[in-house]
Amino acid sequence: MSQGDICRAIDMDRSYMSAIEGGKVNVTIAVLEKLANALDVSVDELLK
Repeated sequence: MSQGDICRAIDMDRSYMSAIEGGKVNVTIAVLEKLANALDVSVDELLK
């Protein structure tokens, strides 16, 4: 799944996703949950 696919699945701007990946913004729990659901993993897995 590409970054674009994930952003479309959870209705997130791609620049915000890039900022999260680059450590430039703090991600909220709500966004973590959306990302985990889109990727079919637990939030714990994302944080490892």
